[in-house]
Amino acid sequence: MALFRPSQRLASVTDIDLDALESAGIRGLLVDLDNTLLPRDTSVIPPAVEAWITSVSARFRVCLVSNNWHHRVQEVAGELGLPLVAKAIKPLPFAFIKAMRMLGLRRSQCAVIGDQLFTDVIGGNLLGTLTIMVDPLSHADLIHTLLLRRLEARIMKEDRATRAARQSKDATCE
Repeated sequence: MALFRPSQRLASVTDIDLDALESAGIRGLLVDLDNTLLPRDTSVIPPAVEAWITSVSARFRVCLVSNNWHHRVQEVAGELGLPLVAKAIKPLPFAFIKAMRMLGLRRSQCAVIGDQLFTDVIGGNLLGTLTIMVDPLSHADLIHTLLLRRLEARIMKEDRATRAARQSKDATCE
């Protein structure tokens, strides 16, 4: 099901092809914070991520969209010089819509980037944006997130198996 399928699946935000995003008409990035840009429960921004944010900010409008509400996310957003929508309640659309309004962009001009299928990918797909799922930076997480990650892994595995079977069928029909 397309709702559960990211447009792209990558190891890290630093693997995102920024030229391809620009070519696709993407002008804004709605980026998750915890386990996407930095490991959960830390305020230490990895140098590679800091360099990536600097590079991205020169080419795109960027807004952090986080379900987290602790003061730490505000501090990190300030340190990165990025606007923040906290308490997002992803995958509900409200925070994503608020972030797009803050950036002055339409859905078709935005990509949602995050590490979770049930928050970032589904939220972005519900809005009709391009979605990029990255591997989480840490395996430490809240109990409910760890449970969702098990379900997420099962869905992603089934999706890969379905795609492989379809590709094999297409190859034999040619």
